[in-house]
Amino acid sequence: MTAALAAYGLWGLLPIFFKLLHHVDPVEVVTQRILWSLLLIMGILAARGGMGPFLAILRQPRLLLALAASALFIGANWTTYVWAVNADHVIAASLGYFLNPLVSVALGVVVLKERLRRGQMVAIAFAAAGVTIMAASALTTLWVSIVLAVSFAFYGLIRKMTPVPPMAGLGAETLLLAPLAVAYLAWLSSHGGIGFGRDTTTTALLIVSGAVTTVPLVLFATAAQRLPMATLGLLQYIAPTLQFLCGVLLYGETLSHGQMLSFVLIWVGLLLFATDGITAARRARMATA
Repeated sequence: MTAALAAYGLWGLLPIFFKLLHHVDPVEVVTQRILWSLLLIMGILAARGGMGPFLAILRQPRLLLALAASALFIGANWTTYVWAVNADHVIAASLGYFLNPLVSVALGVVVLKERLRRGQMVAIAFAAAGVTIMAASALTTLWVSIVLAVSFAFYGLIRKMTPVPPMAGLGAETLLLAPLAVAYLAWLSSHGGIGFGRDTTTTALLIVSGAVTTVPLVLFATAAQRLPMATLGLLQYIAPTLQFLCGVLLYGETLSHGQMLSFVLIWVGLLLFATDGITAARRARMATA
């Protein structure tokens, strides 16, 4: 439980960290995040004896192709999120992660042919109503929420369908993104706009971005091995809730009446969705007892 709370808590407080890098080009922040994450992940894999599975992935073109697709989705997600935070759209970003579980369910139905329970259908109906109202009341930032929700949902779908260990898969993804990151930093440096090395604080924050990316993922992987999925499903809403509170309380972002109503409907949908998941898990345990 502690590992899960720490992972979601760190994800929820990410706006505070990225606001400290508001003066750095968002794409550079992401490229630095990729490169420093790669170094840290390689260290973790080496320390845990996980280099074997990582190297095995690199020898399988089919797995690499799938992970290249997931890498592009997570790269788009990271870039959109960093831009949104530093463009004062933290609330819109939090909405994206509130919607993500419901988009994942929809992908499960369409792609994996999973069947929805009645409670899940009611929950999705509430969330859909909320998104519809949001579309009417915050059209200019709706794209942020949709891109974050859809990109992370597709990332999760591809990772679910790709049989690789979590850390080895993340290592392969960051390795695939690394050439793009290096190329962009080289271009940015030649144009005199690179933030790394500008001053000690900025440089240190960019280096730390690797740990900010990797540590919550390691904590989450640990929690996923020890906690029931129903518990993880409930705890995942800690992150977007904290992001939402950061936007409203720390950064003074305002909510229109339409946005507030849409959030209420989405939260109701999420509550129904989580309750249905817990009920289904209990029934499954009773059936196997």
